[in-house]
Amino acid sequence: MAAFDTTRTTYGSTGLFGRFGALVAAATGAFAAWNDERATRNALSGLSDRELADIGMSRGDIDHVAKGKSVF
Repeated sequence: MAAFDTTRTTYGSTGLFGRFGALVAAATGAFAAWNDERATRNALSGLSDRELADIGMSRGDIDHVAKGKSVF
C-alpha cells in the first residue's frame, strides 16, 4: 500500500506573491550588478596610464574588466 504525503510544499509553483518576490529579487540583483560595473569602471578610469600599466592593463581593458570578462 502506498502513502501519499501532502504536507510538503511544491517548489516551482509559486503564487502571485512568490512571483512578485522573484521579480523584485531579479531587479535588485540587476541593479547591484550594474552598480558594481559602474563603480569598477569609475575606479579604473581614475587611474593614470602608468598605474594601469603597473597592474597589466590599458584603457581599452577597462570595459572588459568592469563587465567581469577576462582580458587575458
